[in-house]
Amino acid sequence: MSNIKTTIPTSTVTRDVRQLDIQTDNIYESIVIMSKRANQISNNVKEELNGKLSEFASSNDNLEEVFENREQIEISKHYERMPKPSLIAIDEFLNDKIYYRNPSKEQI
Repeated sequence: MSNIKTTIPTSTVTRDVRQLDIQTDNIYESIVIMSKRANQISNNVKEELNGKLSEFASSNDNLEEVFENREQIEISKHYERMPKPSLIAIDEFLNDKIYYRNPSKEQI
């Protein structure tokens, strides 16, 4: 996930709701698709971050032995600066980068 484009805004952007339902003809279906994708992205980022931070895990939890690790702080700051998963999902949806299907529509 660390290869996410920097063109995705890191703050909230006002969106035209009519643009969100163009692909599905249903705003609620579009929102469900984006929210499921945001959950996937969030889980992937969380796993990646936990993997990187697990290198710094200590078996001893004595307060005297706990110290700030500069590399650990930089990793945490990097993930804090990343765009939120919901913003990434919206960008992917609007740029047709998400594959989705609705089985109930396929039966018709």
